[in-house]
Amino acid sequence: MINSRLTSLIRKEFLQILRDPRTLVLVLVIPLVQLFLLGYAANNDVRNVPLAVLDQDRGPAARQLLDAYRAADYFRIAYDIDSEAQLRSLVDSGQARAGLIIPPDYSRQVAGQGVAQIAIVLDGSDPTVASTALSAAQFIAQKYSTQLMAERLARRSQVTSLTPPLEARTQVWYNPDLVSNYFMIPGVIGMILFALTSILTATAVVRERERGTIEQLIVTPIRSWELVVGKIVPYVILAFFNTLEVLFAGHWWFKVPIRGELWLILALSGLFLLTSLGIGLLASTFANTQQEAMLTVWMTMLPGIFLSGFFFPLDAMPAVLRYFSYLMPLRYYLTIIRSLMLKGTNIQALQQDIIALAIFGLALITIAALRFRKRLD
Repeated sequence: MINSRLTSLIRKEFLQILRDPRTLVLVLVIPLVQLFLLGYAANNDVRNVPLAVLDQDRGPAARQLLDAYRAADYFRIAYDIDSEAQLRSLVDSGQARAGLIIPPDYSRQVAGQGVAQIAIVLDGSDPTVASTALSAAQFIAQKYSTQLMAERLARRSQVTSLTPPLEARTQVWYNPDLVSNYFMIPGVIGMILFALTSILTATAVVRERERGTIEQLIVTPIRSWELVVGKIVPYVILAFFNTLEVLFAGHWWFKVPIRGELWLILALSGLFLLTSLGIGLLASTFANTQQEAMLTVWMTMLPGIFLSGFFFPLDAMPAVLRYFSYLMPLRYYLTIIRSLMLKGTNIQALQQDIIALAIFGLALITIAALRFRKRLD
């Protein structure tokens, strides 16, 4: 009798799960999504770091050096530049994570008995990428230096000098000590704006529907857009308060620099708020309970967290996931906030990320508002 009741109860629970599509997605799909995201994205073995080359020599020896860096898959020679100003611009905008400067007399020093010095510049705003690139750059230079030394000895058939023919001088910009907090604290601001605002917005709207009070609001003279704005404004204020809280706590306690203009940080944070508010409002139109609203938001947050560069560097991910990451608004905001805080980047260098963030924000807010209005009707 007991077994019969237990079997009936188990059968009932299975029927309830099968009849709820959201629960099915949560039980069956989300674990697979986590498995693939963690299996591929959770990788700190950085490859194909974008490298900008300032070759002031343009000789055959310089080309051989570039071939040595090209042969190692740690770097991808993405830019051939003509000045240090171009190098700084590419690093500031995040398009290049490292720079290689070859002096004008490189070929002459290599051909003679002198020591040819090259400069390697690294973007230290992401310590994971910078530390890997630093080790790789030094290793490639040392290996190539050993090869040049062997060639010198072979040409002269005697030991004339044991001085290495090549010396690589590395310099890390923005985060010389490669402190990981400099990378994580700005990311926390993005996570707060993304997670807290979208969840609170979704649950706040659904709570009115769950309690039956939204019908009372509908019959009042309040318009639909006034209802939406009235519900989300308090959470916008809270989001800005949390942004300032984390910003100044990170600066005071963790010594994270704030090199950009504060007004620009807040303005672009407000632009990112459009996406999180849009996600929360859109989730509220699909959910009937607060629990469903939270689950819906979390389903959108999982890929956003793992594919935005918050935990794991995008350069370490497979090409497919890197392309998919362009659909994550958090990716663009993390680039913006880290560049503003650590590099003091101007708005021109962040133009592409700002445009992408504005497109996502306006699209999400428009779709969510139209769907919310339709549901009210």
